[in-house]
Amino acid sequence: MSDDRRPPEGPTPDDATPRESDVPARAPRGRRPASSAKKSAGAPPAPSTSARKRARGAEPAPVLPPESGAQVTLPPPPAGAQDVARLRAGDVTDPHAILGVHPALSEGLAGLVVRAWHPDAVSVDLLPASGGTLPMERSAPGLFGTFLPGETLPFAYRLRFTFANGGVWERDDPYRFLPTLGEVDLHLFNEGTHRRLWEKLGAHVRTVDGVRGVAFAVWAPNARRVSVVGDFCGWDGRLFPMRRMGGSGVWELFIPEIGPDTCYKFEIRTREGMLRLKTDPFAAKMQQAPATASIIVDDAAYTWGDDEWMTQRPRRDPAREPMAIYEVHLGSWLRHADDPERLLTYREVAPRLAAHVAGLGFTHVELLPIAEHPFYGSWGYQVTGFYAPTSRYGTPDDFRYLVDTLHQAGIGVILDWVPAHFPKDDHALRRFDGTALYEHEDPRMGEHPDWGTLIFNYGRHEVRNFLLANALYWLDEFHVDGLRVDAVASMLYLDYSRAPGEWLRNRYGGRENLEAIDFLRTVNDVVRTDYPGCFTVAEESTAWPGVTKPASEGGLGFTFKWNMGWMHDTLEYFARDPFYRPWHHDQLTFAMMYEYSERFIMPLSHDEVVHLKKSLLDKMPGDVWRKFANLRLLLAYQWTRPGKKLLFMGSELGTWREWDHDRGLEWHLLESAPHAGLLRFVEALGRLYGEHASLWSHDHDPHGFQWVDVADRQNSVVSYVRRDGADHVVVLLNLQPVPRERYRIGVPARGAYRCVLSSDAARFGGSDWPTPDRMDAEPVPYHGHAQSIELSLPPLGALVLAPADDVPDDVESVAADVSEPPVAAA
Repeated sequence: MSDDRRPPEGPTPDDATPRESDVPARAPRGRRPASSAKKSAGAPPAPSTSARKRARGAEPAPVLPPESGAQVTLPPPPAGAQDVARLRAGDVTDPHAILGVHPALSEGLAGLVVRAWHPDAVSVDLLPASGGTLPMERSAPGLFGTFLPGETLPFAYRLRFTFANGGVWERDDPYRFLPTLGEVDLHLFNEGTHRRLWEKLGAHVRTVDGVRGVAFAVWAPNARRVSVVGDFCGWDGRLFPMRRMGGSGVWELFIPEIGPDTCYKFEIRTREGMLRLKTDPFAAKMQQAPATASIIVDDAAYTWGDDEWMTQRPRRDPAREPMAIYEVHLGSWLRHADDPERLLTYREVAPRLAAHVAGLGFTHVELLPIAEHPFYGSWGYQVTGFYAPTSRYGTPDDFRYLVDTLHQAGIGVILDWVPAHFPKDDHALRRFDGTALYEHEDPRMGEHPDWGTLIFNYGRHEVRNFLLANALYWLDEFHVDGLRVDAVASMLYLDYSRAPGEWLRNRYGGRENLEAIDFLRTVNDVVRTDYPGCFTVAEESTAWPGVTKPASEGGLGFTFKWNMGWMHDTLEYFARDPFYRPWHHDQLTFAMMYEYSERFIMPLSHDEVVHLKKSLLDKMPGDVWRKFANLRLLLAYQWTRPGKKLLFMGSELGTWREWDHDRGLEWHLLESAPHAGLLRFVEALGRLYGEHASLWSHDHDPHGFQWVDVADRQNSVVSYVRRDGADHVVVLLNLQPVPRERYRIGVPARGAYRCVLSSDAARFGGSDWPTPDRMDAEPVPYHGHAQSIELSLPPLGALVLAPADDVPDDVESVAADVSEPPVAAA
């Protein structure tokens, strides 16, 4: 913006952004946050039929200059002096009815009246697009107007404001433009069914009637007035009041000549007359704490390179494909080599993460929440910007680059999504328009007692639409493939973590949150139908039935559910000294009793390696050698039993310390042979998993799994078969630190078997207990099979056997050398 078009300078507070506290008068002008008002191209929305009709009109007649001698009286504002007073007081719901250009009659002459507003201006000039300059008459303090006899709509013009200090501000008039929202959009929003709501609400760069600017829209049904404030107006809420769109509760305004990288907020006058500064719920980018402003971005600037992935995605069935998930917290995966305190950007992380994950055979990356969250220590689970990838790692396009890079490496992307609650930060959703808008008014419904956060009101159509569209936004705008829904249990139960008397029953007298259940079913159904190949995952820690069954069958409709029971039982079993394991044998095998009640993912997640729970390696009993052997055994069990896999970052390295979000992973550990061997083993597991469809194609089908021996508690040995038609593998786990010699096991096929993986191999850090390369099945019935094999089991070791004819001669390739660790940014 050139100097001669800036708003006048005003007094500024000490803060760099506007104060958040409620004030009983207009908000003070704040110092402008550092940003630029770059102009960039954008596409205008298609005009509605009514808009096209209103835009028709004759060519404008010549403007009469003041020296023509024409004497006309400026018509009064159509709503009278009361609305002018409200405009001056910053308490107006339809500024377009007063300001802008309107047909009018004056002394029998038909024409147009133009009104302009600036409380600090001493004079205003009208600059018609056809040329010339026409001084406007001051009809009230800050209100200026002029009558143009013979003129008709449409009429384009600019305004030039002059101030007492001599400053001049020239701009196009926001109040001469038609609404940028149509009635259909508003109806769908109020109905709760708008599936592309992010394209309508928020701030969007547009070209309207040939004028470049930003269209703002926000839902605040109980506000007395809403204004857009920002860099472009000195954060003065009197300058750009918005218009209320009927009874929809939505406020709208198109402001010309601002663009990407501009900071803004909404100033809201509540019913009680208090002023609140709020960030945009639909903002695509936000400042980092302690600053809290929203930032305008260009809606369509990124060029994708993952066409092949996106073409194939709708053809995929995630339940019948391999899925090994690497869970990542971006800020602590890798830090800058020279400055460990500096977070790497999305673009810096992208190639390193893609290479590391693909090299280990993982199929997906799951990112802890990346929606904007002021408190870094929340790991992303206290979201204030649901539509904004956190700017601490870069721009929205930088995040697109990360997803794009992973897709091009053949890696799917899952996001942790948090629709269960939101924090109480005053600048965000809490009491957004002065009322409990997004949350419940009653804390027994609207406040989470454990986390000190607020719970969404899923019974309000517009709130449901806000969240539904948010889920689709990540899948659509960022090509994300799956959403892991956090804290589902807290959404399902009205009495979750509440004592008697601290919760309200549903309309049937029960404790189920009926509105939340309906919301989850809707999200899952829309994701499945509108984005085929995408999927949803429930972090649900109770025994709620049918989490992954279709809603038509009474289920919630998720694609997968985390198996929290398996996780807790398995980790508790492996943490025991092997001496006691025979007495707890069922703890290891019990999960198969309910394995096919849901489509499960088996997580070894971030929650299990924090808060004094120890790292996975340090959970294991025994000396250093036994800890590593137990961890390899645990991972072999996870990778070979039914269910999809999830492993938190750092576990593949064998980190000794718990996860710390303020520090990068201990990559230097790979200089030590045991840690490098563990990484080789994870890589070997990944290759084995990818090469044998029997390990994943029937994860959720009982025909894909068969126990060989589940009851050998005396030896702490379990064995089972994984199948995919004729293809099968046999898995044996010895959970004691002693070898089992001449151990006989029944096998389903005649002929020879080969060992395709031993967790005890020397290259993995094991004892290298001898295992024959080839084992012939003998006609000795055993374990219900007509043939069996006799072999030795290594201590604390896992063996995977496959029919010899199905094993390539270069079977050792599954145990290739360790991948190079990612290099920290220079």
